[in-house]
Amino acid sequence: MVGQTLGHYRVLEQIGAGGMGVVYRAHDERLDRDVALKVLPADNFQDASARARLLREARTASRLNHPHICTVHEVDEADGHTYIAMELVEGQPLSLRLLSGPLEPGEVVRLGLQLADALAHAHEREVVHRDLKSANVVITREGRAKVLDFGLAKRIHEGAAGDATTQSQISLTQTGSVVGTLAYMAPEQLRGQPADARSDVWALGAVLYEMATGRLPFQGQTGFELSSGIMSQPPAPLPGRVPVELKVIIERCLEKEPPRRYQRGGELRAALEAAQTSTVRLWKPWSYRLTKRRWPALALASLVLVAVLVGLNLERTRTRLGSGAPQIESLAVLPLVNASADPDVEYLADGITESLINSLSQVPNLAVMSRNAVFRYKGRETDAQAVGQTLKVQAVLTGRVVQRGDGLSISAELIEVRNNRHLWGEQYNRKLRDILAVQEDISTEISEKLRFRLTGEERKRLTKRYTQNTEAYQLYLRGRYHWNKKNPEGFNKGIEYFQKAIEADPNYAPAYAGLAALYNNLANYNFALVPPREAWAKAKAAAGKALQIDDTLAPAHASLALVAYQWEWDWSNAEKEFKRALELDPSSSSTYEPSPASTYHWYSHYLMTMGRTEESFRAGRRALELDPLDLANNAHQGWHYLSTRNYDRAIEPLQKTIEMDPSFPVAQWYLGLAYEQKGAFQDAIAQFQNCVRITGGRPSMVALLGHAYAAANRRSEAQATLQQLSALSKQRYVPSYPIAVIYAALGQKDEAFAWLERAYDERDSWMDYLGLDPRLDGLRADPRFQDLLRRMNLPQ
Repeated sequence: MVGQTLGHYRVLEQIGAGGMGVVYRAHDERLDRDVALKVLPADNFQDASARARLLREARTASRLNHPHICTVHEVDEADGHTYIAMELVEGQPLSLRLLSGPLEPGEVVRLGLQLADALAHAHEREVVHRDLKSANVVITREGRAKVLDFGLAKRIHEGAAGDATTQSQISLTQTGSVVGTLAYMAPEQLRGQPADARSDVWALGAVLYEMATGRLPFQGQTGFELSSGIMSQPPAPLPGRVPVELKVIIERCLEKEPPRRYQRGGELRAALEAAQTSTVRLWKPWSYRLTKRRWPALALASLVLVAVLVGLNLERTRTRLGSGAPQIESLAVLPLVNASADPDVEYLADGITESLINSLSQVPNLAVMSRNAVFRYKGRETDAQAVGQTLKVQAVLTGRVVQRGDGLSISAELIEVRNNRHLWGEQYNRKLRDILAVQEDISTEISEKLRFRLTGEERKRLTKRYTQNTEAYQLYLRGRYHWNKKNPEGFNKGIEYFQKAIEADPNYAPAYAGLAALYNNLANYNFALVPPREAWAKAKAAAGKALQIDDTLAPAHASLALVAYQWEWDWSNAEKEFKRALELDPSSSSTYEPSPASTYHWYSHYLMTMGRTEESFRAGRRALELDPLDLANNAHQGWHYLSTRNYDRAIEPLQKTIEMDPSFPVAQWYLGLAYEQKGAFQDAIAQFQNCVRITGGRPSMVALLGHAYAAANRRSEAQATLQQLSALSKQRYVPSYPIAVIYAALGQKDEAFAWLERAYDERDSWMDYLGLDPRLDGLRADPRFQDLLRRMNLPQ
């Protein structure tokens, strides 16, 4: 079509396409002007109803002549094509403009007033639009709104039997981000009732909401979910920054029942005009300029205010002013949504979420939910109030992140769970280099909004920066993002990015601490990326470097504690470092690893190794209190009972943990041990087979299965497992301790002790269970076993 001529229009380029036609920029040779030319697609040309619909669009729109409505010049046919020539509106679609975040309230009212005026003009001529949405509004270069495409419009009193008002190009079962016509449809349209002026009012209410918040009032993963929300659910609460006058208008537009809305565009226009004249200056205080003429009035007003406060008793007045303030003592930061349509920005959304959790956990008397608790909701369409009720917190912080080039847009919204009330909301449009500052701004503004009075030292902790280098910080966030995948590839990537962060800033203490914790994980999980001895050594070096830079970094002390506990078997130093870590950060929900909850968890393991059973129980309970949804902390309850040989009591908490996440191998492993010690070998074998499947054949899990075979007297299968582990050892690291346990169950003591000696030399992380493991009871009377305990300085 480009290069052809239709009538007296020369087609220049295609500029759009939709279900009703293809739109071209064309030059009107007769009047020497560029126009927009909508042409019925060639494959639909023989469709009489589509052709009639296009002609009806032109006839309807031609009756409308308004500065905020796209003008139709003519409709005609040429060379077998039917087309409409329209005003060429140059600018940016409102839908694209909103990708960078919401508009200021004053701008929402200004543009909303123009759109309401356009609807009023149409409604006065008995015409409804029926497809008003942000994609059908263009903001011109002069900042004016233009309504496009009255393609679904019809005369109010005119029948339209062929036009189902609920038509949508989106299937009700389609998954993904549901946008377009359906998201702006009024409930009566979705019920199949005819659209009228009040349906347009609803659609404009949805557009006003979208301008004020940067998102639609109703959302869903499928068309069915979206339709259900529109018809039966209230819209998500508007942010606190939206003035009450504008909130009232938007909420009335979005009333479910048409009689409760503004009845025509003219009524909505009048309401917006009243709101604009009464409060627009309060919404944009930066536009207010003090002049010499205004100073006296301002001074007089200030004196009057002071007099009133003194007369009413300043303290009592302050109390009254604050009486409506929320008493928020618990908060959940939900994972920020990556709204960039670029999966590579996912690390940034997760990293900012974690940083906000870290910062806000420093606010005294504010309990912040852990990362484990909130990241269960990542990637899920959630209702903030419902999530808050599930997590039993008083407030929920939600938000989204958009990165384009070096531009960064972060929106945040704080919602009180009790009444779904909007407490605070803000949009930050900055450069990527300002990422540290914007996180500090969000944390500070939330603490101020919640009326927390911070001391200078507390404020310093809230806004503490470990680096000024934003490149190092972003690399660190990428490292954490991959580390949190908890798989070999993720660990490798985590190491790579942490090391790059250190190269960018050699004094970046959390990057060293992250590297230390990651190497500790490698040694514990036996992922075979490096032998345990090498992993422990690297963990110790990285933690030591972190503490040289900042001796108050609790996670680095916790990593040193793990090194002393599981590698060096330096029990006194391990306890000293555990206590130091918990002294520095006893109760926060910090996402730095090891977190306080994780530190209590491992301290509990240490105490059980030392035979201090009651103290171990208390530390384990404290870990669970700090992070009640953490799978490891829940499974740890079962481990306590296993360690004290109370196998019946171990089963229930382990089964509950598996219900929380059937893919969590540790709970399956512990449950298998409980069944095994009770003599329920078939159940044990089934659990260990699950462990092997879940972990992709990790050698330590294969060894667990081998021991169960041996204990069940299925010797041939146990021997086959040993051969399998021998073959695996030629490809990757295989821990020696679990192999020793298989030989012990087979009654081959010499082989068992030979493998235990290898585990001793390797500093196998399983060796700290030596004094507890019931599977080794048949070896305990042997002097060689007592000698191992003595050399490890373990309780006899």
